Amino acid sequence: MNRLLIAGLILVLHGCATRGPDTTDYSPTTVDTSAQSRARIHTELAAGYLELGNYGIAIQEANEALKVDPNFVSAHNVLGLVYMELRDDRAAESSFQQALRVNSVDSDSNNNYGWFLCQRKREKESIKYFLAALRNPLYGTPEKSWVNAGICSRQAGDPVNAEDYFQKALRLRPTQPQALQNLADMAYKNGSYGEAKAYLGRVQRDASSPSPEYLWLALRVERKLGDRNAEQSLAFQLQKNFPESREARALAAGQYE
Repeated sequence: MNRLLIAGLILVLHGCATRGPDTTDYSPTTVDTSAQSRARIHTELAAGYLELGNYGIAIQEANEALKVDPNFVSAHNVLGLVYMELRDDRAAESSFQQALRVNSVDSDSNNNYGWFLCQRKREKESIKYFLAALRNPLYGTPEKSWVNAGICSRQAGDPVNAEDYFQKALRLRPTQPQALQNLADMAYKNGSYGEAKAYLGRVQRDASSPSPEYLWLALRVERKLGDRNAEQSLAFQLQKNFPESREARALAAGQYE
């Protein structure tokens, strides 16, 4: 998930011409476009180094961006994600909060801070930030925050809202794989194996290469439905493509539940 957040930030940066949609205290005539361009380049570099796991240089590049433009929201976001990876929760939270102080309606800032809170077992607190991200009509990937809200609601023991959030993600993107796989897993746990298989079938049509999580869930669904050939085919794929995964180990041990 963190890699998806990083990728999303890079996409935002490539299309970034202003600080964001909040322009109430911002005059286009006073923008130093060359400074903003430098800030964007440093932030792109920071995001790239973060993706490579080179956290020290990522921090340096993000701080260079903030020297040029202290209000460059994406740089604060990258710093938050770096510190999140480093488990420096105080610095991560400070960075996300600073991004929101600069632009309280920035969707990526709200989404990323919400994900940070969810990962730190503050799920109920996280939901309001995902919903805040969704209130921005300029948000380019709202299905992402619906999925995150669903994941964190499940984690908080709230399956009713979780299912609602996943369904809302699917209304925006019918092939959203995380929403489909979560709904399939929820159906499986409820004993609705045919429904689980239907959701997984929609994931499969959109996926170029199945993940070990997908294969393991699909295998167990087919096992419950009594299709031994399908079960064995999925087991073969799991063992061949992901032999070191925890799912393959569970299969070898016969731990289906």
